[in-house]
Amino acid sequence: MRVFILGGAGYIGSHMVKLAHKAGHEIITIDNLSTGHRDAVLYGQFELCDILDTEKLNKIFTKYKPDAVMHFSACSIVSESVKNPFKYYHNNVTGTLSVLSAMVENNCKKLIFSSTAAIFGNPEYLPIDEKHIKNPINPYGKSKLMVEEILKDFETAYGLKYISFRYFNAAGHDQEGNLKERHDPETHLLPIVMQVANKKRDSVSIFGEDYETKDGTCIRDYIHVNDIANAHLKGLDYLDKSDVQSIELNLGNGEGFSVKEIIKEVENITGKKIKVITENRRLGDPPELIAKGDLAKNVLKLNNKFPTLKDIIKTL
Repeated sequence: MRVFILGGAGYIGSHMVKLAHKAGHEIITIDNLSTGHRDAVLYGQFELCDILDTEKLNKIFTKYKPDAVMHFSACSIVSESVKNPFKYYHNNVTGTLSVLSAMVENNCKKLIFSSTAAIFGNPEYLPIDEKHIKNPINPYGKSKLMVEEILKDFETAYGLKYISFRYFNAAGHDQEGNLKERHDPETHLLPIVMQVANKKRDSVSIFGEDYETKDGTCIRDYIHVNDIANAHLKGLDYLDKSDVQSIELNLGNGEGFSVKEIIKEVENITGKKIKVITENRRLGDPPELIAKGDLAKNVLKLNNKFPTLKDIIKTL
C-alpha cells in the first residue's frame, strides 16, 4: 500500500516509517521539519511541506496518489497549548482540514489520525474506555476532539474511512538503536529522567505534589512507541477491508504510574540517584489518565510487545 506519513520525521512518525517500510508498504513522508529531523526518516521518499500549505500539499497528493494517510503532524505540548492556543487550533484543526481537502480532491479515503487521551479531560472513572465523556481541559485536547468531530462529518459527506487512535503516553525507543526521542526542548518525563541518569541534565522537575493521587503526583499510562506504530499497521489492514466502520480506539497498557514511581523505577534499573525539584502545577494537567484498551485489542487483534514499565524503560 502507498502510505503518506505526515509528521514522519518526528518521534512517533519516524518509528512508524521504519515499521511500515519493514511491513512492505511504500512510504512517503511529509514534514515541515519544525520539530522533526530529516535524518530520522530512514526509508521511502521525503517531501518538505507544511500541512497548512494546502496548494503544495495537494500537488504532492496528485503526484503520488496515496492509498492511505497516517496523520502525526500536530503540536502536542499541553502547557504550550494553554499559553498559545492560536498555534494549536491553527495547526491541529486548520492543518487537518488542509489535509482532508487534499484527500477529498485526490479520492484518498483511508486515514489514521493521531488523537490523544487529552480529549477526556479529568476522568469521571478509571480506566477510561472509548465511551467516557469527552471534556478536554486544555486547547491541545480540544483541538484533537474538534478533529474527531470533523472526521465524522467527512465520513458522512465524502465516504472517508478513518481510525482515531487516542494515545495515552507514548514512550520508549527503537530497540535496534536507529531512532530515539529528540524533542528540543524535551518535555516528556521518561527521557528527562533518563537524561538525569546519564548526567546530561542536573535534575527532573515534579510539577505538583498535591494531586488527589496515591503519592500526590500525576499518574499516567505509558505505551511503547513501537506498540503504537504496530497498532497503526493493524489499522491499515482494518481500513483495507470492505464495508468496515470508522472507529475511535484507545491505546495504552491499562496501568498507571505516578511521576514518583517513574523516577523510582529508573533509579532501580540504572542504579543512579535522580535529583528531583518540586515546582507548581502546570495548567491543563489532569491528575490521572489510565486507558482501557480492550476494544483496540479485540478489533485489531493487538498484543503489546512492551506491556510493562520496565520493558519500556529498558529500551531507553
